[in-house]
Amino acid sequence: MTVITAPMGYGKSTAVNWYLSQCMKTESAVSVRINVYSDNLSVFWKGIRNSFSRLGITLLNEYDCPADTASAEFIADDFIHSFQSDLSCYIFIDDFHLLKNKHIANFFGCLAKRLPENIHLILASRDRIFSDASLLLLGRNLYQINVDQLRLNRSEIGIYARRCGIMLNESSLEILSDSSEGWFSAVYLNLCVYLKEGEFANHRSDIYRMFAAAMILPLPEMQQEFLTVMGLADEFTDDMAREITRNPDTESILRILTEQNAFVKRLSDNRYRFHHMMKECAQQTFSTLDTKKQQIYLNRYGTWYEKHHMYLHALSAYRKSTDYDGVLRIIQKDAGILLSSLNPSAILELIEQCPVSFLKNHPLSVLVLMRSMFNWKKIPEMLKLKDLLMQGISEHPEITQNERENLLGECDLIMSFLMYNDIEQMSHFHRSAATRMSRPAISIQNKGGWTFGSPSVLLMFHREPGKLNRELNKMEDCMPYYYKVTNGHGYGAEHMMAAEAEFIKGHFVDAQIKLEEAWEKIAEKGQESISLCGDFLSYRLAVCMNTNPETIINQRRRQLIQQHNIMWINIFDSICAYYYALTEEDKIPALFRRHQLSSVNFLAPGKPMMDMIENQVYLAQKEYARVIGRSERLLALCENMHYDMVSLHIRIQTAAAYEHLGKYVNAQRILKKAFVQAQPDNLLMPFVENYEYLSCTYKQIAATGKNEFLMQIMELGQKYEEHLSNIRLQKSYPEIFQSLTEREQKIADMIAEHLSNKEIAEKMFLSEGTIKQYINQIYSKLQITGDIRNKRKQLIELFHQ
Repeated sequence: MTVITAPMGYGKSTAVNWYLSQCMKTESAVSVRINVYSDNLSVFWKGIRNSFSRLGITLLNEYDCPADTASAEFIADDFIHSFQSDLSCYIFIDDFHLLKNKHIANFFGCLAKRLPENIHLILASRDRIFSDASLLLLGRNLYQINVDQLRLNRSEIGIYARRCGIMLNESSLEILSDSSEGWFSAVYLNLCVYLKEGEFANHRSDIYRMFAAAMILPLPEMQQEFLTVMGLADEFTDDMAREITRNPDTESILRILTEQNAFVKRLSDNRYRFHHMMKECAQQTFSTLDTKKQQIYLNRYGTWYEKHHMYLHALSAYRKSTDYDGVLRIIQKDAGILLSSLNPSAILELIEQCPVSFLKNHPLSVLVLMRSMFNWKKIPEMLKLKDLLMQGISEHPEITQNERENLLGECDLIMSFLMYNDIEQMSHFHRSAATRMSRPAISIQNKGGWTFGSPSVLLMFHREPGKLNRELNKMEDCMPYYYKVTNGHGYGAEHMMAAEAEFIKGHFVDAQIKLEEAWEKIAEKGQESISLCGDFLSYRLAVCMNTNPETIINQRRRQLIQQHNIMWINIFDSICAYYYALTEEDKIPALFRRHQLSSVNFLAPGKPMMDMIENQVYLAQKEYARVIGRSERLLALCENMHYDMVSLHIRIQTAAAYEHLGKYVNAQRILKKAFVQAQPDNLLMPFVENYEYLSCTYKQIAATGKNEFLMQIMELGQKYEEHLSNIRLQKSYPEIFQSLTEREQKIADMIAEHLSNKEIAEKMFLSEGTIKQYINQIYSKLQITGDIRNKRKQLIELFHQ
């Protein structure tokens, strides 16, 4: 990675563009340029996708903007492994300083250490990107260029002037050198002024005055206004410029500007881009226009962006023009999807600025904002918006009775989330909504996740000891009302919870039957988050049925990766983490094995489940003190959220940790509490799954007197332990891999995990060249042929046979 750091106008972009043009001439290579226009990550992500799409690389189009470090690293890995080619690729990100999110710099630092030798990352920024600690970690992976290497010396200024056709005497050269201090843009602008006026710009002029004097003011008035207005756009086309400026001579103006002005560039796909200096100067000039004229142009921008579904750009334009009808119309059309990528404080500020009368006129937009406030945990603000919604409905008698009921019904639906995991209370709202509504909800999309990132419906909705059967009945009774108003969002959840309940009670055949019934329901509406809950149950069931789901797990992971949904991948990682914590510790996904959950933005309702699964991983890693140390905080969180099943798991895990530290009295005390909690519903399996950790304590308690519940646990636990032993002894390699040596099998494993040659070399403490030799041997033994990318693909497919 190369980082170029210098203030505006030192020729960073020009230098990189020249360098890349030379590379394209002298080697087999491709280059990708990504411009940063704002701090908005969604806009930045769209720029990345568009840039690679122009090269025919469309993998990133399938991914949403990564919301956290773990998601970003996953996407980076997928990209690197899909770009298995000897072709050199240069990725240039300009104006990086506009990205203020600290995680972005960390991500690119991690990426730089992962990149193969043929992918080169170049970042240009006005400000420093990496901390001293990050610089040390990057080491030889980073090359830095700064102001001193970009500043023109006196001799270079003289050469540049001569190339521009200007012969300067020593006196003039000295004046130019001193006044510009080698600042490339200042040299250029001074020469422009010198050509027109025969003398250099006043040394007291700032760069924007110099720029305006040299590049804008000499133009005819029509061209000046054209530049001023189009400077608001990141990039634009002829059609966009014509619609925004309403200038019939758009094409001729753009042709003249691109021919005579180095700061306006026509790109290969017939879009135009202003150099950032021209853009900033134009924006300053735009602010001096008459307020009414500014609003007209901004509204035209909003209309253009709205028509082309660029909702964040449209929202920004309408907001600047104070067109609140436009703002609220965009919020309704977006339905909260892109809105979620914005900082909540920005939306709260927007709501504060928006006159109440406009909000009352846009009830559907208010519903979307209510849902967003709930997602952001801004409950007081959500309730204020509800009051506004009610006022708006009552003050607008022209709203038809049918639509009035739809609005009130959707309000009920959104308000139900305040009763989260109390099925009966939530259902009061859902029934009301179903009675009132004649259309599906706008603020809830049925393609989104239903479980808030949890891998289990039962973990979410079992809230009180002794009430499991009642909760199951309520779920079966209540969910149809929710499905009706959300077009089947979460369809099959009640069937999945019933299947999980049978498993937890040790009824494995019944659990399998109900799981198959649940999958039939899920398939009707394509509810992936509920299907993942089925995966969690099926892998746990596999141990009890003495089967190894290894092949199914690999196939399922590949299927999910092809969907390019990071939330699904994170949930699946949690499922695999739990399963492998019970069966094969070495295969626990890195997110949990390395305890990197803080790098993922888990939704709050799903976070306790992730913590519980991480606890199981800590047990497998023999981090017993860590499990005990976390228990008080996690149990308090579960109590606050009424997560009775999650708290049961954590108590059992804590008792297991105490046993392995020789604290048998503590283990017994906690287990007895867990028995009281679990026995009314006959919740056996959390105890059974931890049998190998707790067998001594079980026997100690059993010796004190007959306990039917404990006897069931011990009987199932002994069989479970036998099944675990069988699974651990089974070889998971397909027969064809038996021809490989142990080291070759290990390398093949890492290829199947999508590690690059560089990453494999680091893990094996070998050179990258040695790894390539091993990989070629593997391909030869397995009779794999083709180019590099197809060979890897064939190898991975062999794992899944």
